[in-house]
Amino acid sequence: MKIPKGIEYVIGIDEAGRGPLAGPVSVGAVCFCVSKRRRFSLFSKGVRDSKKLSEKQREEWFIRIEKEVSLKKFSFAVSFSSSEMIDTRGLSFAIRNALLETLEKLACPYKKTLILLDGSLHAPKEYPYQKTIIHGDDIEPVISLASIVAKVLRDRKMRAISQQYPEYGFERNKGYGTKKHYEMLRKYGVLKGVHRNTFLGEK
Repeated sequence: MKIPKGIEYVIGIDEAGRGPLAGPVSVGAVCFCVSKRRRFSLFSKGVRDSKKLSEKQREEWFIRIEKEVSLKKFSFAVSFSSSEMIDTRGLSFAIRNALLETLEKLACPYKKTLILLDGSLHAPKEYPYQKTIIHGDDIEPVISLASIVAKVLRDRKMRAISQQYPEYGFERNKGYGTKKHYEMLRKYGVLKGVHRNTFLGEK
């Protein structure tokens, strides 16, 4: 990774929950100081895209990440946009909204920050140094870590929802359209404030 002169921070960004029928979409960001780049590289060695890790492996990485954050080695933030926002404003707006909130939490200076984003994501134009990378979650460790924090915290939120509505199996399907999930939808109906009506063909 080539870092432009004058950059003091590098942020990796990825989202989780783009495709489920239920639950929020989440955007995760991991930030490290360029002055601590070597330590970050050593820490993140071997990390992979969250989709290529098991749930147990993601949780193990998350614990390691939290420990590094507690030692002030780097930082992370995750924000969510609800199923209601997805239905009323659209998925793209919901992702942009969560991305903006996540950057606001990190509060890094615009002109001293390099942002690396996965897939089709883009940061606000106020950040002059940004790069969108196809398969970035599998190429750039800082994006891989962002994908992990986004996925882990979204999964935890779905497990919490499952405790309120156990019949839908959210602790297993995380809101995705599995065969069992569709069976439960037919049996129990759509959950207001949880399911994405626009993903189910409803208004």
